[in-house]
Amino acid sequence: MNYLDRNEFNFAPSQLVIDTIRNFDLGKFCFYTRIYDQGKKSIFSVFLSELFGIEEKRVILGYGAEDILKNAVHYFLTKGSNNKMLIPKFSWWYYKSIADEVDGVTVQYPVYESGDSFCYDMEGLRKMIVEEHPRILLIASPNNPTGNGLTPEQLSQIMDMTERDTIVLVDEAYASYVSDDTSYIKRLVDGHPNVIISRTMSKFYGLPGLRMGFGFVSQSEEMERFCKYSNKYLGYDRLSEDVAIASLKSDDHYREIARVMDEARRMYKEELGVLPGFTVYRSVANFILIKYPIGKKALLQAAFAEQEYKVKFLDEPDLNEHMRITLGRKEQNRKICDIILSVCKG
Repeated sequence: MNYLDRNEFNFAPSQLVIDTIRNFDLGKFCFYTRIYDQGKKSIFSVFLSELFGIEEKRVILGYGAEDILKNAVHYFLTKGSNNKMLIPKFSWWYYKSIADEVDGVTVQYPVYESGDSFCYDMEGLRKMIVEEHPRILLIASPNNPTGNGLTPEQLSQIMDMTERDTIVLVDEAYASYVSDDTSYIKRLVDGHPNVIISRTMSKFYGLPGLRMGFGFVSQSEEMERFCKYSNKYLGYDRLSEDVAIASLKSDDHYREIARVMDEARRMYKEELGVLPGFTVYRSVANFILIKYPIGKKALLQAAFAEQEYKVKFLDEPDLNEHMRITLGRKEQNRKICDIILSVCKG
């Protein structure tokens, strides 16, 4: 079965990742990753600090970005009387779920369709921030399942319109597909006291099974307390940290995979975007969202099943005529396109 419904990875890891696993010194398991004499969390947090130019004490690690998001939501929605979180209208169902776990209240802010893309309604968001005064404003960039992202300038604009007592939690799980320029992260966390940036090794670096996430926080007393709550005193997993470092050192390998995905985006746009009833939305993630004639749904599902391919057919309010397709290997992308053409062309 070809799984192109989960935003997982259908490519090989880099050679450095393979060699790191093959040559791993098992003796390392006898020691924690915490660097006691320096008061550092782990070898991975030190590497990230040097790579991004951000103090190690403001680096956070987690069991995937999922862990970082959950810790942040649970922590800030249970401190004080404000338990409200704003989330995008179209977004990952998990955001609401983790707020529900601590009796948090989630309110959706506007995301609207504009031509072949989805956009944040910045003015609408500004008004909601004022009216709702949330404890957390969650920003997903790029956003799942719509595939749209925010520029560094737009992120700065959001920070400027947000009160300091609102935590801006930015989920950047797919952000490495947008650009290799990460300098804006330091500007955001240095320039504001209330921001958390969350990233992961699961998407661009293709290691969802590694369960390694990382992020950065502002410099403030509140964030220092959150870091003590979130981070593990004795460090993390030795092998996972070595593999994560090897992945981040293999950027050229993963940029080539991103190029293959970009070719697939163009193919879907050129070949399916011209079909009656279809919209192929622009995406800056490792998936693409396609609107299709709903009357073809059963035929498409049967055709995919026959060819042992899986894509995600969405069934949400205002997103119930859409399929989300993970961008895979070249032959997988071609096959997906051919299946859709065989059902819907003509």
